[in-house]
Amino acid sequence: MKKLFIVLSMLSPSLLFAQGFQVNLQGQKQQAMGGAGVATNLDGASVFYNPGSVSHLKENSVSVGVSLTAESTAFRDGNSQQQFRTNSPISTPFTGYGVWGPKESKFKFGMGVYTPFGSTIKYEDGWSGRYALTQMKLLSVFFQPTLSYKVNDKLGIGAGFVYGYGHIDLSKDLPIANANGQQSTANLSGTAGGMGYNLGVYYKPIEKISIGLSYRSQVNMKLKNGSATFNVPNSLQTNFPSGSFSATLPLPQVLTLGVAVNATEKLVVTADVNYIGWGSYKSLSFDYAQNTTSLKDTESPRNYKNTYAIRLGGQYTLSEKILLRAGMNYEKSPIKNGYVTPEVPDADRLNFTGGIGYKPIERFMIDASFSYINFMKRTDTNIETNLSGTYKTRILVPGLSLTYNFN
Repeated sequence: MKKLFIVLSMLSPSLLFAQGFQVNLQGQKQQAMGGAGVATNLDGASVFYNPGSVSHLKENSVSVGVSLTAESTAFRDGNSQQQFRTNSPISTPFTGYGVWGPKESKFKFGMGVYTPFGSTIKYEDGWSGRYALTQMKLLSVFFQPTLSYKVNDKLGIGAGFVYGYGHIDLSKDLPIANANGQQSTANLSGTAGGMGYNLGVYYKPIEKISIGLSYRSQVNMKLKNGSATFNVPNSLQTNFPSGSFSATLPLPQVLTLGVAVNATEKLVVTADVNYIGWGSYKSLSFDYAQNTTSLKDTESPRNYKNTYAIRLGGQYTLSEKILLRAGMNYEKSPIKNGYVTPEVPDADRLNFTGGIGYKPIERFMIDASFSYINFMKRTDTNIETNLSGTYKTRILVPGLSLTYNFN
């Protein structure tokens, strides 16, 4: 019975959608400027950053972009002092934006498709946390139709409806072996959906200063009819029947205030402050369609806390064809001590960014960015799994987007 209890505790997943892996990769220009974009109206990515500034865009446009996210995590076990590393494949968060509206109209319509949450993480075989996680693949895609209204030359307001789609695939080993020594495993997979909204106000009190305020609502992602597959010895199959499960996870609300200053004719400096409502994620309830004496519905505490991020960036116009960008940001982790998991080896982060924009011909723009995301070293003992050790994560993110402007 003790072994079965241990197995059950391992089956409660720490994650259905990425927590500390909120992806701030919704626009190449903005990514290169530390992720600050609420007080600027540089391109169609304003659909995400601030719907209120979309109506102040001078041209209609369509754009597509992708970022290649290479994650590397090292884990030193607190008991054995052995070190293990991830062998994670490259993730590819992407964006697509379109902005349309007659030149004389005060209205503009925008459409955004982007990935605000996502992660792919795979640990090496035999690592000490394999009973908590061996591999996780996460994809989320948000669709956001948006309407923006230009009140006057100084003020714009906008709103967008958000529908989120997500897919999760999580695997872990179980501390049970067959008579021939074959490892038992658990796999959890499924899709989820949820709805929300995005509001924004853009205000330009004087020519050289603009202010932005945006609010992205909480999105409750509901997973129904997920698939739980247990590979266990024949003698335990009645205790751990493969079947379906359901769960709900709140993705946080985000309130952002930003300021941009045209310091010179060629230099724009901008800063954002994000308030991120992770405090809504108190626990994860996990409901199996078929319960047994060993496989019961669970409610695992998470107790995340509200947090913040500070972003600073700038853009310098080198010539009519070339723009240079740079920035940095600091992001405070929402995960309290005792709740760090292998799925989300999160910590406070200090990130550095840069990029370039190139206009080879009229109406066509190529933007590239590069981000170095540096997590502070973090030592923790998880209160559920007792996995204890030190995590150190780095992520490299090169990205590219193509934009075509038209009247």
